Amino acid sequence: MEGLKLANAPMPLPLISAASRPRRLFSPVTFARNLHLLRVEPMTQDMVENRENEYPISGDDIRTCFLNFYASRGHKILPSASLVPDDPTVLLTIAGMLQFKPIFLGKEPRSVPCATTSQRCIRTNDIENVGRTTRHHTFFEMLGNFSFGDYFKKEAILWSWELTTKEYKLPPERLWISIFDKDDEAFSIWHDDVGVPKERIKRMGEDDNFWTSGVTGPCGPCSEIYYDFHPDRGHANADLGDDSRFIEFYNLVFMQYNKKEDGSLELLKQKNIDTGMGLERMARILQQVPNNYETDLIFPIIQKAASLAKVSYAKADDSTKTNLKVIGDHMRAIVYLIKDGVLPSNIGRGYVARRLIRRVVRIGRLLGIKGNGEGIQECAFVPELAKTVIELSDQIDPDVKGRTNHILEELKREELRFVQTLERGEKLLDQFLSNALLSSRANGGKPCLDGKDVFLLYDTYGFPVEITTEAAEERGVSLDMNGFDIEMENQRRQSQAAHSAVKLMVGNEVELAQCVPDTEFLGYDMLSAYATVKGLLLNGEPVTEGYEGSNMEIMLDRTPFYAESGGQIGDNGFLYYEGNQDGKSTVTVEIKDVQKSLGNIFVHKGIITEGKIEVGSEVCAAVDPILRQRAKARFFRVTLSQTALRTVIGQETSQAGSLVAFDRLRFDFNFHRPLSEEELLKIEELINQWISDSTLLQTKVMPLSDAKKAGAIAMFGEKYGELVRVVEVPGVSMELCGGTHVSNTSEIRGFKIISEQGIASGIRRIEAVAGEAFIEYVTARDNNMRRLCSLLKAKADDVTGRVEAILEELRAARNEISALRNTVAILKASSLLNRAFVVGTSNIRVVVESMDETDADALKNAAEFLVNSLKDPAVVVLGSCPGDGKVSLVAACTPSVVKMGIQAGKFIGGIAKLCGGGGGGKPNFAQAGGRKPENLQDALEKARTELIALIEK
Repeated sequence: MEGLKLANAPMPLPLISAASRPRRLFSPVTFARNLHLLRVEPMTQDMVENRENEYPISGDDIRTCFLNFYASRGHKILPSASLVPDDPTVLLTIAGMLQFKPIFLGKEPRSVPCATTSQRCIRTNDIENVGRTTRHHTFFEMLGNFSFGDYFKKEAILWSWELTTKEYKLPPERLWISIFDKDDEAFSIWHDDVGVPKERIKRMGEDDNFWTSGVTGPCGPCSEIYYDFHPDRGHANADLGDDSRFIEFYNLVFMQYNKKEDGSLELLKQKNIDTGMGLERMARILQQVPNNYETDLIFPIIQKAASLAKVSYAKADDSTKTNLKVIGDHMRAIVYLIKDGVLPSNIGRGYVARRLIRRVVRIGRLLGIKGNGEGIQECAFVPELAKTVIELSDQIDPDVKGRTNHILEELKREELRFVQTLERGEKLLDQFLSNALLSSRANGGKPCLDGKDVFLLYDTYGFPVEITTEAAEERGVSLDMNGFDIEMENQRRQSQAAHSAVKLMVGNEVELAQCVPDTEFLGYDMLSAYATVKGLLLNGEPVTEGYEGSNMEIMLDRTPFYAESGGQIGDNGFLYYEGNQDGKSTVTVEIKDVQKSLGNIFVHKGIITEGKIEVGSEVCAAVDPILRQRAKARFFRVTLSQTALRTVIGQETSQAGSLVAFDRLRFDFNFHRPLSEEELLKIEELINQWISDSTLLQTKVMPLSDAKKAGAIAMFGEKYGELVRVVEVPGVSMELCGGTHVSNTSEIRGFKIISEQGIASGIRRIEAVAGEAFIEYVTARDNNMRRLCSLLKAKADDVTGRVEAILEELRAARNEISALRNTVAILKASSLLNRAFVVGTSNIRVVVESMDETDADALKNAAEFLVNSLKDPAVVVLGSCPGDGKVSLVAACTPSVVKMGIQAGKFIGGIAKLCGGGGGGKPNFAQAGGRKPENLQDALEKARTELIALIEK
């Protein structure tokens, strides 16, 4: 962008005067198209279709301008945090301030006095509004400037106004301000210092303009800047909540209070600034388009989707435009989620990714978008859309392009998997419609598809209601939309409740943050140390003392105990104090786990087995050395596992989680297929070779940037500061890791993979043993082999052949038994031929009988024998109780019976329900089962009655 530059020298943080104000960050040439006369009316069709080079300013330039503006005023530009936050209370990164939460809480020292970021965010609480309004998104960028006790309200307001009116050149007369109704200081700054007229400053209540982080904790009033698209409507009765006229694009939070448990407010020692400007909203304003979706940040994705759907966005109806907007929005969220390691699954963050992908797929199919081929393996279109998102990613996240292949492959697999689900849904829809028709014939009413069934198809199988409606109308079936709306509202209510339950902090955490210092970790160099008790929790509530038998959470000022992080579990051990002449009693606490809270407070969880523990008392903290050594061996094995995996199956593989327990380890990684036996053996060989090399580990602390330049790999689940601990096995691996490690690879002793399996879409898991557990595992396996050799009376080398021979003999015996059972079943069935009865004018022969304990396979053969023997037209329904509380049912129909509308697959399912089961199959043949053998006779009687009714209808 022409003229977009960083000022030569940082602006001093005190108040800005006209004389000292730095020069603008881009020249007026950028806005030569009369930007101050922003048009409100929609673009013409030709302008919409050919807008690629028509934007007055790009989204990238808007972002750069914001960051450079604040950089010139002493702010450090920091990178966007991952969409996966280092905060267990938040599922995904929802705001720019999230990465600074420990600083705002006072739990981490500020590394800079003030910062500016462009933070990638995801919110799904308003997902149903995406595409329907002008401004709702799941993925968006939040531009922010933050002060950590450096400047405050006046500077924040003056700079926001200067950025908005001088750099972005928004007409001042189109800007409205909201403030907290009791914030007279903010009103004075906006009115007296900035010059905003009183009639354009709106005082609003606590719900709108007072920001809180939770029930207690840092909080403060906020002030928002709105853009007015229709100043012609005047000032009287103007409502800032009117989306057709106003859009709020910049929020300034003045974090000046601490909210106490009784609801009272006290001034913070350090006042902070937390702001957020919606990049998409500012782009909408500056690019003169009617909604956020038609900006250059999203519209190229919409254009690609329209091209695949073979439609014109400008000429499309409102429904089609909405669907294209949803695709444009969701595709951004999908790509950046996968890039940050979130893979589609049925839980947590993975469910968010899966839900968004499936929404894109089903909307795309509704629009008629298809892939490049006819076969299911070539029908994926989502990767094609992702390519456009990736092309736009340079300024948003430059690391995205390096993950292109991984992103596209993951999207293709998930889309094809969902297409198969949709096909299953089509079969279920057909079944629901048939049931509705059968029910209406029986009851004499009009056929209607239950609202719960419509919602099941929508929510589980991805069927848009429009598709269900169209299919139902073709069969003469209506939809219970009231029932569907109830189910949808229930889900929305649950989703909003879950979203509301997520808080940035809770009361007890805030109290701990204020009274308990960070824990000094001593465990790299020692396994025992004296420490002072700084805090106690009993059942989650702060207490001053704990007694024998109580399960406590204990905070110390210093500790040798490792707290669980990065996959390594917390240490076990004891806290104790030996009573002596000073009159103090003996205290013993058995520690079973150690966790981190609020960044760097170590919480020791254990039971008091003797005496009483008090806040302020001194104890000796002692780690169990044997368990620590076992954990060290296994944890370091995880680091070698990552290196070995990358060597054997490719550098695209990345860690997706790990667990290092005292008796085993597991390593989760991203990969799309099972590993072969050859690959697993190769991984084992590599790791055991590194162990046998007896290499000394090198540990050093260095700046994070230097570590990354040196090639150090980050460990999954770890958070890193500016200084990081780097553990290196020369010639093998270099990791950023805060875990405990052996000093020499030989201490691991050995490594053995005991299983490899898939645990979620695109995620595999290796479970292994190492160190002492490796010796125990090998010894146990050897003992088992000795016993097996004894039982088989064979040498170890001959065991495999002997077992294969026994299995072959067993298979032959089973086949012989099965053949005998079939013969017996057919003999029994032949005796049922004379029990067939004739129904209806078509003289249909019907057999409905029980065959005692015949198993399912033999029952199937008996039914086939009977229906073939009876000849067309005929119907056979057989049932049996083969044992173990099971029921087997089978139905068979000849072709002319099927033409009458009697289908075995649909008929047998309803019969099986009486036996506590279900089933189905083809129109001419179907099987079912159940768990209530006592109801078999009733089920067969129902089958007999319903068949007669259907035939005679």
